[in-house]
Amino acid sequence: MLASSASGQMAALCSPSPTLPTASLLLLRRRRLRLLHPPPSAAALLLLLPARRRGRHHHRRGGVLRCDAAAASPSAGSTLENPVRRKCSPLLESALLPGGNGLTTHDWMAVPDIWRTAAEKYADRVALVDPYHEPPSELTYKQLEQEILDFSQGLRAIGVAPDEKIALFADNSCRWLVADQGIMATGAINVVRGTRSSDEELFQIYTHSESIALVVDSPQFFNRLAESFISRINARFIVLLWGEKSCLNSEVVNGIPLYDFKDITQLGRESRNTLRHSHEQGQQVVFETITPDDVATLIYTSGTSGTPKGVMLTHRNLLHQIKNLWDFVPAVPGDRFLSMLPPWHAYERASEYFIFTYGIQQVYTTVKYLKEDLQRYQPQYIVSVPLVYEILYSSIQRQISSSSTARKFVALALIKISLLYMEAKRIYEGTVLSNNPVKPSFIVYMVNWLSARIVAALLWPLHNLAKTLVYKKIHSAIGISKVLGTVGHPVKHTEIKVVDMETGEVLPDGSKGVVKVRGPQVMKGYYKNPSATNKVLDQEGWFDTGDIGWIAPHCPTGPSRKCGGMLVLEGRAKDTIVLTTGENVEPAEIEEAASRSDLINQIVVVGQDKRRIGALIVPNYDEVLATAKRKSILDGNNELAKDKVLNLLYDELRTWMVDCSFQIGPILIVDEPFTVDNGLLTPTLKLRRDKTSLSF
Repeated sequence: MLASSASGQMAALCSPSPTLPTASLLLLRRRRLRLLHPPPSAAALLLLLPARRRGRHHHRRGGVLRCDAAAASPSAGSTLENPVRRKCSPLLESALLPGGNGLTTHDWMAVPDIWRTAAEKYADRVALVDPYHEPPSELTYKQLEQEILDFSQGLRAIGVAPDEKIALFADNSCRWLVADQGIMATGAINVVRGTRSSDEELFQIYTHSESIALVVDSPQFFNRLAESFISRINARFIVLLWGEKSCLNSEVVNGIPLYDFKDITQLGRESRNTLRHSHEQGQQVVFETITPDDVATLIYTSGTSGTPKGVMLTHRNLLHQIKNLWDFVPAVPGDRFLSMLPPWHAYERASEYFIFTYGIQQVYTTVKYLKEDLQRYQPQYIVSVPLVYEILYSSIQRQISSSSTARKFVALALIKISLLYMEAKRIYEGTVLSNNPVKPSFIVYMVNWLSARIVAALLWPLHNLAKTLVYKKIHSAIGISKVLGTVGHPVKHTEIKVVDMETGEVLPDGSKGVVKVRGPQVMKGYYKNPSATNKVLDQEGWFDTGDIGWIAPHCPTGPSRKCGGMLVLEGRAKDTIVLTTGENVEPAEIEEAASRSDLINQIVVVGQDKRRIGALIVPNYDEVLATAKRKSILDGNNELAKDKVLNLLYDELRTWMVDCSFQIGPILIVDEPFTVDNGLLTPTLKLRRDKTSLSF
């Protein structure tokens, strides 16, 4: 999902020079001087603190306190011209609206509405397990709802207004989720990124998004940003999710109000009590409701091919995913979901929101603890990127390779037999994927169907043996008990077409081209970037995904009869290598095939002089040396010459790429792996192809 809004930001709500109550002036003065002290009470903030707009620098003019960018708005109950503007999530915070707004349990108008439904259905069921933060956390659905309500009202108490942008720069955790949903529930827009992004990238995102405040992960992350980031931004306040404020570098704060997670939730709790008391006394604070077309979040692209662009997702975009993903992920209460991707990854984020509507328990992990947690928690689901699955696959391959000769022979033989069984099963079930299925005659169809049934029946005992001796051990090692198949059919209310890369003409099913999508989940556009928006989103609402793929043709009979309409993705259009022969090479297909080799840790396919393709390869030296030893090609010092390493890699490529349309020519061995830290992987673990080059 991608989204962006061309509407921009709401104008500042302020009068030319409002006169503030004396109590407010004193409170503001106190907040300017306070740095690491406890915050004022929520009641005081609710009643006295004006909701300031742009800027934090204040000065007196004619005895009146003014802010540099815009004047402060008065508090609720003031008789000044511009009352404080507040929004709320209509179902989650129905108590704030006259008559409770009349919505039913599943009338979700904004993303935070899901928490009221979840809390009512799964109140005491554990929603979150966060074992690696201090303190370790475990929250029930009811506790999670209350945390979100407290955080949201705490932000209102310190002056956050609807449509303002708040930067949420933090990694995956239970408090990230509370902050994310708390910001959304105020009607503000969160701008999300993780801690592994560079300081300069974070600064660009903060300034481009026009964020007015910052929520950060930890003291360590804050101190990293201190000189290069914090000192350069204009922030109304800073919130620390984890750790102690006493650990922060206070020299760079320069009078910016600073809160920790507990400060905000305590303020919110007190403020909610004050609101409740006011309501009981017949005093009503006016709230607008968030609408489905309001922008919920700004997600900046990972920047694999240049400067990140701000994708704006509305509540409607996200709610479409929440309401329809069950058709593909039939989750049930009690299932366990292992969360490891950055939470600002749109796929991970939408999946997380969705699972909580079905009473699933989410466990937070990291790449470091992934293997251990797969075994420990035995999750039913995990959302990940191909790189992680490649790592798991390599781990399984290494486990088999390290076995004795007899065990390895038995394991590989059983796996091959099992694959033959699965192939026969796909034939008689009609799930053989093909972009050019042949419609057989009835007699041929019946002969093929019967043959496949017979082969499957004969191989079934050996397939079951493979499950017992091989797959069961693999499952116990990685823990996942449900894994899904292909991309499959489009989600509800979604249209897909494939067009020619050059002409834009719609192609028939089975033809490869650029995939375009239209539906409720498609973004509004890129923030403050109409030219980029127009390049990917046309007037009819079709979004150019940039993916290369094809749609499986419909065939009423034969081995592909159940595959019609399925979408198959084969790469990215921007990654396509165009050779001087006019041929187009999709590097992802080649990289996927080559990555199955135990000897190859990482590989990047690149064009060389536009005449042929080459590759950057990070070898798996342990496997390379083991193979060399097995083939008795080590030198006297048990070392391996570079030319022999190249020969082994070429042998592997020929073996694994036998079915590929193109073969790799020159190879450049790279000793340093591609990582986020060296800038060759994005924080979402995608390759930065613009940073790789090949020279010989």
